[in-house]
Amino acid sequence: MTPRQSIQNYLVTAEQMQQIEQRIFDSGMPVAALMEKVSGRITQQFVRWFVDCTNRRKGTVGILAGPGHNGGDALVVGRELHFLGYGVQIYQPFSSLKPLTAQHAQYAKSLGIAFVDDLQGLANCDAMIDGWFGFGLTRAIEGELAADVQALNRERIPVFSIDLPSGIHTDTGEVMGAAIKASYTACLGLWKRGFMQEKALAYLGESGLVDFDIPLADIVAVLGESPAVQRLTDEQAIAHLPLNRSATAYKYTAGHLLLVAGSRTYAGAALIAGLGAVASGVGMLTLAVPESIRLALLPQLPGALLIGCSETDDGVIAAFSKQFDLDKYDAIAFGPGLTPTNPTLLETVLAAKCPLLLDADGLNLLAQDSPVKKLQARTAPTILTPHIGEFKRLFSDRQSSLPGAIAHQAAIDSGAVILLKGPRSAIASPDRLWFNPHSTPALARGGSGDVLTGLMGGLLASTAKETSSNSQPLTSAVLDTASDAILSAALGATLGAVWWHSQAAISASQSRTILGVDPMHLAQNLDLALQKAIL
Repeated sequence: MTPRQSIQNYLVTAEQMQQIEQRIFDSGMPVAALMEKVSGRITQQFVRWFVDCTNRRKGTVGILAGPGHNGGDALVVGRELHFLGYGVQIYQPFSSLKPLTAQHAQYAKSLGIAFVDDLQGLANCDAMIDGWFGFGLTRAIEGELAADVQALNRERIPVFSIDLPSGIHTDTGEVMGAAIKASYTACLGLWKRGFMQEKALAYLGESGLVDFDIPLADIVAVLGESPAVQRLTDEQAIAHLPLNRSATAYKYTAGHLLLVAGSRTYAGAALIAGLGAVASGVGMLTLAVPESIRLALLPQLPGALLIGCSETDDGVIAAFSKQFDLDKYDAIAFGPGLTPTNPTLLETVLAAKCPLLLDADGLNLLAQDSPVKKLQARTAPTILTPHIGEFKRLFSDRQSSLPGAIAHQAAIDSGAVILLKGPRSAIASPDRLWFNPHSTPALARGGSGDVLTGLMGGLLASTAKETSSNSQPLTSAVLDTASDAILSAALGATLGAVWWHSQAAISASQSRTILGVDPMHLAQNLDLALQKAIL
């Protein structure tokens, strides 16, 4: 990863962005010079977007110019588009402007660029550039301006927003009274936290980063060398995947996963999770299922060792056999399709000394009795993969904050790695928080999570095996280091699997219906999607 590529993983609050910009100005960069540079980059991005959006090289563009420096950026972009031969019309419904913005408005008028008195004056535009408000908005949009926003949202004119759609809170993604629904949002300098919040997604449209060469020293001075909150990038995720196997590797060195899944009612969950595990490349897969569904699964998972377990009258696993040795596995994935009726199964896997992944009914069973206390008691890493409903049952006192914040606090309290699944999934360890920007509605199909459980479980077993194989002769210091390494491996498996799973869904959806990707096709597309992403 090059230094400039690394800025893609930073996520900033409004306050942090203000601090970084102030460092730039304090170092001698004139505000006017920076505005010209940033606006030039925005213009380039807009021109490319306009061609893709309208299939035209030129047209008439409406500029929504705000009173502050976001409005100044928009005015400079309008001026440059005017010089490039675009028709430009400006709507600036504000009486008080910042001095630099007022100067750019005056110069635009001197060039003969039209200023209109109301939004209706932009009715014939081919596209709009939204420069009313950028990061740092603290007051709600109200009154006539809110009416303009609502009217604009009813139109079909594509909107290109500068930094953030006007009306979106920088940090929380919340709508501040009213907000513009953009077709494309050009985030300036560094990604803002609001881009990772579900509430903002309906307003952002597509989005891209406008890099204007913020010195990395200024970023690090404010955010630190390894920021506590990050945006998961392709490079980060791929670095956590066990892609470069030793020339002497064989199945027993590539990890052994125990997947406990399925019931007579939910046999498909075991199959789908098993296919996800196979796609992960794990060396060995053992699948524990009720005996009544074992033979039905065998033809579709010929490389797995299927163990049939005793079951209840309802077709639910009743118990593991006495010969079942959990210590021989490098990781355990537990939960898909089990039904939450047998707590003793959970108690058995919680006692295992290897990393443990809990999903679906594994989480429902955990939620029945003292989940935080049980997680704290484990000596090996635990990964939880709840959606918001499951999360609330597990951590009932963590419901009032943003998804990322509640996931991070729950990770701190429990010591677990927590994947809070959603439109922008959050991955939290006790000391870090990541957001997955690659989440996609193509995953809004039953069974998608089962694929992820198998995939993540396989990666967890592979990375845990690799980590344990590299351990030095055991001393107390080495044991502490090894424990940290296993936790790091668990976190890496989570990051890698979440990213890979999303990439497979995005890739598969390009050849499937817009209504999502069925889990079988998703699992079958994992290998191809990874090859495409790496190449």
